[in-house]
Amino acid sequence: MNDELVWYAAYGSNLSAERFSHYLEGGRPRDAQRVHEGSRDCAPPRDVRPIELPGSVFFAWESPTWGGGVAFYDPEVVGRALATAYLITHTQFSDLVAQEMHRTVGDDLDLEPLWQHRVHELGMDRYERLLVVDELHDLPVVTFTCPVDHRPPLNPPSQGYLDTIARGLRETHHLDDAAIAAYLASLAPKNPQRAPGED
Repeated sequence: MNDELVWYAAYGSNLSAERFSHYLEGGRPRDAQRVHEGSRDCAPPRDVRPIELPGSVFFAWESPTWGGGVAFYDPEVVGRALATAYLITHTQFSDLVAQEMHRTVGDDLDLEPLWQHRVHELGMDRYERLLVVDELHDLPVVTFTCPVDHRPPLNPPSQGYLDTIARGLRETHHLDDAAIAAYLASLAPKNPQRAPGED
């Protein structure tokens, strides 16, 4: 196993530490239909921090786990994306990506292309575009989203999925109900404003 440390920035249901713990420990999260295998390294994150990413979040695809759309990160949209940063090992991040892609855990990802180029696409399925989005304490902050050329169709999320995001926003960002509602309402606009120079 690889114990190199990275920060994983979670902007969807994994905003909630309770929900994210199932990717490490295994089991079925609240309001979800899927049982997670868990990581080969089931230790808790070394640290947890609130973080804000440039860009925005949109809801798309049809999740068999939640029964509705799930969150994807778009770094090119003008806006903000609130996230929870978890300090985890390379192995834990690899196993997280495998579980998000409904694959069996067991292999460490080669992250060298990501460190060199700050973006690396593993394939054409959902969540296979890895991004370096920031740096904390001299360690990279990484997340994943859909490949640019394979963006899934927009789809509203289930109430259980939104409730899980809301729990994470309360836990990590300490937002009240009004601030949470305003943030969620700001996501996935019908005509997102792209940053200057973007298509």
